[in-house]
Parts: sequence; structure tokens; C-alpha cells
Amino acid sequence: MSNEYWENRYVQQETPWDIGYASPALSSYFQNLYHKDLKILIPGGGNSHEAEYLWKNGFKNIWVIDISPTAIDNFLERFPDFPKSQALVGDFFLLNEKFDVILEQTFFCALNPELRLDYVLKMKSLLYHGGKIVGLLFNFPLTEKGPPFGGSHEEYIGLFRKDFKIHILNKAYNSIKPREGKEFFFQFIAR
Repeated sequence: MSNEYWENRYVQQETPWDIGYASPALSSYFQNLYHKDLKILIPGGGNSHEAEYLWKNGFKNIWVIDISPTAIDNFLERFPDFPKSQALVGDFFLLNEKFDVILEQTFFCALNPELRLDYVLKMKSLLYHGGKIVGLLFNFPLTEKGPPFGGSHEEYIGLFRKDFKIHILNKAYNSIKPREGKEFFFQFIAR
């Protein structure tokens, strides 16, 4: 799952994880965000439907990063009003910024499971104290075959609890049909 792997997926338009619109679980969460000046990151943003949704609803401090230049180009072509300076091509693990909220939507599950602890530590370093990771994590057994790679409630608690307060980790009630019963909605707060 090298940079080339992900770039080729976008070039060849083999992106079955892209549902074509903002995830209902995240859209529902966004409707309860009242501070439009929050600095929000979407790592592994791909075609960035969540970024588009937020932007169109008055959030202007949205940042997207993806390792695939084609993914970012696709997003900017589809949504030319989005600031190019906030649509980054690069490695999430090399990003050095601070954010209020980081949205998780099919990024964690795409990473090699060996990087999960690195992900947790990087998330903590990117968030202001009290900042949040919010989004969806898969709820199916972790296998060697992937992506996507699954995980369990117990694994997620074990990974995150040292660096984050587990505020919410519940089965998602508003997943898209193909993912019903296979997702947790979560909100973790940086310690």
C-alpha cells in the first residue's frame, strides 16, 4: 500500500469506499457544530465530500490531506472554490499543524495495521489539548486481507485510551446500507 498503490487507485477510478457524498453519520455530527471557525482536518481525504459539505455550510477553516495527487486534483476540479492552500498532497505522518477537530472517514482502516499506534500518536500531536477525533471506525474482525482493515471495540479502547478520553464509541445507527452494523461512530478527546 505504497503511495503508488493509492495514486493508481484514483487514476484508475477504483475507489469503492467513495460513496459520492458526505457520510450520513458525519453529516449528522456536522449539524451540531456551531463554531464555524473550528480548524478541521480530513486526513486521507480522497474526493473529500465531507470537506465540500462543511465548506458549503459555512466552515472555512477546513484542511484536507491525501497522499494521492489525483485525489486532490479530483476534489479541486469538482470544487474549484476550495482554497488550494488547504488541499494538501502529502503524507499525513509528516504534517505539522494543530487542529480543533480531525475527521476520520475510511483513513484508519486503509492504513497497514502496524501503523495504528503511530496513527494514535500522530493524531494526538496534531490536536490542540481538548481537540477531538470524530468519525467512523469499522466494526468487523481484523484480518490480514485489506484494505479495509477491521477492528473491534476492545482494540480501539486499548489503542486510544492512554492519549484520548473515550467520549463516544457506539455502533453507528446511520451507516450507509452496505456498512450497516459494521461501523462505530466515535468521538475521542485529546488528553
